[in-house]
Amino acid sequence: MAEIDTGGGGGKKGGGHVRSKKASTRVDMTPMVDLGFLLITFFILATTLSKPSSMTLNVPDKTKELETEPIKASNVMTIFLGKNDKIHYIFGKAATEDPEVVTVGYGYELRKAIQDNARKVPGDKFVVVIKPTKEATYRNTVDALDEMAITKTKRYALVDELMPDEKKLLKDKVNLEL
Repeated sequence: MAEIDTGGGGGKKGGGHVRSKKASTRVDMTPMVDLGFLLITFFILATTLSKPSSMTLNVPDKTKELETEPIKASNVMTIFLGKNDKIHYIFGKAATEDPEVVTVGYGYELRKAIQDNARKVPGDKFVVVIKPTKEATYRNTVDALDEMAITKTKRYALVDELMPDEKKLLKDKVNLEL
């Protein structure tokens, strides 16, 4: 049993006067400890734990043969996820055509680039190709996919390998070693 003993002692003090002994005051702490554990238990059980969030990613059905039409390079924005949270992208040209490589950051800069390039393409023909490099992190990939959801881009692809022309382009234009 937990208790606090606040008993006073007797004895002589100073001027030879004898004080009477005080009775010991005993406070039992057991009910307070029980109440503390009850409160802790209540708050643990009453709180809601954070639910894991997941992103839906639609992939084509492998069992069906898809009829696809060729995609024009002028409708494609290729995003390269680089190191230090930087994104390099090309728009409207293939890597073999020596395009201009633009470097932006995540968040507002990437969102604005996607929206600006989507306005240049008529109708529902805009396609974004996301290509992580070896220096990109998992978080970079998730952030890029989040931007696809935020900008409501309907057609995008996640490609895990860079073509030799793209590696050369990034090395020459951005000094990115791959």
